[in-house]
Amino acid sequence: MTLKQVLGRAREVLARNNIEEAHLEAEVLLRHALEIDRAELYAGLDRELNSLQEEKFRALLQRRLRGEPTAYITGHREFYGLDFYIDRRVLIPRPETELLVAQAIELAQARAITAVADVGTGCGAIAVTLARHLPLLQIYASDVSADALEVANINCRKHEVADRIRLLRGDMLEPLPEPVDLIIANLPYVTSREISRTGLADFEPHVSLDGGIDGLDKIRRLCEQAAGKLDPQGGILLEIGQGQHRMVTDWLQRRFPSASLETIPDLQGIERVISLRLTPG
Repeated sequence: MTLKQVLGRAREVLARNNIEEAHLEAEVLLRHALEIDRAELYAGLDRELNSLQEEKFRALLQRRLRGEPTAYITGHREFYGLDFYIDRRVLIPRPETELLVAQAIELAQARAITAVADVGTGCGAIAVTLARHLPLLQIYASDVSADALEVANINCRKHEVADRIRLLRGDMLEPLPEPVDLIIANLPYVTSREISRTGLADFEPHVSLDGGIDGLDKIRRLCEQAAGKLDPQGGILLEIGQGQHRMVTDWLQRRFPSASLETIPDLQGIERVISLRLTPG
């Protein structure tokens, strides 16, 4: 079979099994199986696959059909235009988190921000992206998982920013050695019930998904720790789940009564990011 035939059939199979973006996923898996880039794939669509190549691709396709995310199969995930190493020790970066990063970059460029804490860094996607776009920034990246920090370290070195990102193991802000100008966090915000119902944690780390009964356990804990770890006129950027913005903003306003709060919607109109800025009270 030619690459074109194999690619077409794979797209049909993935689509029939309700795999989103089947067109793209089939291409990514085939390129990974053949160890070629996109240009090589489309330049050689009439090339015949040998039996070993077909077998390798078929095995990858079966893994995807069993529900394993493509990022774990290939070991790669693009985020904010950068390629990150990914494995099952960390949560796969989501496109919606790019909004959180964009807000952080905009804020850092508009204000005198020199130190940032990325809480629950996982694979390091947020910290590394900020380091690449803001070369004068000092970044602390914390995670409770030693495994996650190993992956983050791989990505720090891959993108040559290890000298500006300090990886810290511990519970959220507890290991932070000094107050920072900005705390940014994409913490677990899925409810325990939703994880159980959908099987979200079948492949991804449970600890990176489970936000407790209402999905906000970790966010509340972070904000309780923030008072002693945030500069007097510092800020917090939080990613939240659909329908959570009122609960989170009400709680934050009670905890930080003099702060200014803003919610930012994603491309689907979902209130996705909460921005808090401390002001003199």
